[in-house]
Amino acid sequence: MITRQFGSEVRWMLRRPRTLIGLFGLILVPIIISFGIWTASDEGEGGGGPPGLGAILQGNGMVVPIFTLFLSLNLLLPLVASIWAADGLAGEAQHGTLRGLLVAPVSRVRLLFVKLFGLTAMSLFAVTLMAVVGIIAGTAFLGTDGMMTLSGTTLSTAEGLLRIGLFILLVTFQMVAIGAVALAVSSTTEHPLVVQAATMTTIIVFQVLGQFSSLDWLHPFLITTGFPGLIDVMRDPIPLGQIGDSTLLAGCYLLIGTGLAAIRLVTKDS
Repeated sequence: MITRQFGSEVRWMLRRPRTLIGLFGLILVPIIISFGIWTASDEGEGGGGPPGLGAILQGNGMVVPIFTLFLSLNLLLPLVASIWAADGLAGEAQHGTLRGLLVAPVSRVRLLFVKLFGLTAMSLFAVTLMAVVGIIAGTAFLGTDGMMTLSGTTLSTAEGLLRIGLFILLVTFQMVAIGAVALAVSSTTEHPLVVQAATMTTIIVFQVLGQFSSLDWLHPFLITTGFPGLIDVMRDPIPLGQIGDSTLLAGCYLLIGTGLAAIRLVTKDS
């Protein structure tokens, strides 16, 4: 039964027009970035000036998926996660279908984990889709001679794909952590826009607070502080310090968000 519930949740999410529109928007990002870098490379070669980003990445198209996901992690991917979390509970409440789910002979905690599974599955699918499109677009526009790392070494194509796979998992985990907090907010309201606004406001405020050196004591508790450390997958060898700290912090947000959502859902009367 739990397998059918998981499958039903994912199918329901994939059938929503906003999900399809969101996924279409996500796959445009690596295509636009690849085209922009390719254009910059052509202009740099024609102008005879110093090599810019496009010239440096020429023949290094496998960097595009990591570059795209890293940029999208700041705003775009949290926005998508908040939309799915908002529809998971607040959207159900808004349409009157959550009441039927709450009175069904199924544990409410189980219902929450079904929603969390749907969020996780869609996050992994979206991130993987962006990475795959990024590989294709990056290879098509820039070509590939392996993956150039931030350490100055060049990895083989197989090693580059492993790095991309690792980055997909790390970014997905960050999205799920943000989505879990959004689920906690979603369990307290019937308006999905409130969930999206609250989540994105929090992300933006966290990023602003992270710019103040006088708040160094607060930075280790902000989930956005760990985002830059994920780029260490592009170093050779991979330093695990910042990646581990970022993943641990995201895990704390995941536990807190899921716990608050479970408490609210168990005590919810309507």
